[in-house]
Amino acid sequence: MQLERLIAALAPTDVIGSATAEIRELAYDAREAPRDSLFFCIPGATADGHDFAPEALRRGAAALVVERPLGLDVTQVVVPSVRAAMPRAAVEFFGDPTAQLPVAGITGTNGKTTTAYLLSSILFAADERPGLLTNIERRVGDDVRDAGLNTPESIDLQRLFREMLEAGNRSCVMEATSMASVKGRLDGTRFAVLVFTNLTQDHLDFHGSMEDYFEAKCRLFAQADLAVVNVGDPFGARLAEDIPEAVRFSSGEALDDDVELKLRGRFNVENALAAAAAARALGVGDDAIKSGLESVERIPGRFDAVDEGQPFTVLVDYAHTPGALATALESARELARGRVICVFGAGGDRDRTKRPLMGRVVAELADLAIVTSDNPRSEDPAAIAGEVVDALELEIELDRRRAIERALEAAREGDVVVIAGKGHEQGQEVRGRKLPFEDREVAAETLRRLRMPA
Repeated sequence: MQLERLIAALAPTDVIGSATAEIRELAYDAREAPRDSLFFCIPGATADGHDFAPEALRRGAAALVVERPLGLDVTQVVVPSVRAAMPRAAVEFFGDPTAQLPVAGITGTNGKTTTAYLLSSILFAADERPGLLTNIERRVGDDVRDAGLNTPESIDLQRLFREMLEAGNRSCVMEATSMASVKGRLDGTRFAVLVFTNLTQDHLDFHGSMEDYFEAKCRLFAQADLAVVNVGDPFGARLAEDIPEAVRFSSGEALDDDVELKLRGRFNVENALAAAAAARALGVGDDAIKSGLESVERIPGRFDAVDEGQPFTVLVDYAHTPGALATALESARELARGRVICVFGAGGDRDRTKRPLMGRVVAELADLAIVTSDNPRSEDPAAIAGEVVDALELEIELDRRRAIERALEAAREGDVVVIAGKGHEQGQEVRGRKLPFEDREVAAETLRRLRMPA
């Protein structure tokens, strides 16, 4: 594409140099700026993309998008905000793919991934061949890829949409996060339908307040043709007041009697209701909805059973917020004939205010709780655990493997053990390193070692 066409889409305040270059790719990481690319110098919290412009040029970038002119002999497109300019360029460069590809977005604190999988299964049953973007995996055509960022940067996202069209996908289901909303990653994406699941405390280190967190979700609905809202959630009820035409559902509703949902947990009925409502809003028939919902047997790391023949239930769940922990433990209580045991922790370098709330939820809803390390990142695991416990009488075992082992050693027939926080994740982030660790694998190894009778 000719640079001058991209410049027209960006509406810059100034252009330094020639606009006649041919652009073959867009880039925002200097290490991955191919020849003849347009490089976006994004200012970040810890690094400034302007500082990496020389490296991008050495790798072959043909022009730069900047917020301030740099003393470099190259064409520079000056804009007020590079981050805001990036999605506009991406939509133009990749041919506005969501004008052709119906995208179903799922936003909310909890339930996004499960609802996305359920809706994807429904659309597959309806022969709509959906692409899928979740924090577990990405599916483009028949290609399954690692997830990377939950919501990719706008350049990567628009490229994925274009690849889906070229791979024969006729729809796409994706998680739409609040951080992606604020950072503009979803700008330019058209949603055929957007689902609001719920809102509970999370990410306040980023958003600052629940109102700002809610607003980040709400602003996405301006990009949606259809809205599907859980009015059983207080924030969802507020959102629905502003969108009178929204399709409404509530956690108090029941699924159609003839749908046999295989996923455990009362909260998964709510996720299924959300997926079914979104499918109907897109014109999908009841037969495909029933078939799609019933064909999903498990979601990796979401109330995910580990069965090695033991006489108690072991569930691995991604719950890492007070609300999600409450939902998981309440559902575990419904399954238990004995005690509810919970292994959990809080992530480092994230919202600290939710840590004592998580501790209080687990202390109230579990019979036995073990506080352990989650992803401590740059923080001291002992200090994080101390904030979670916050004067409560909870057991602490910072070695996550040992914490899981102790919970399983303590479990008896009829108990339910919930290993919460990391879900599908296959590593533990410690001091800039990602150490191999998977809750499900550790639990299965431990159960085999214990040689529990069937």
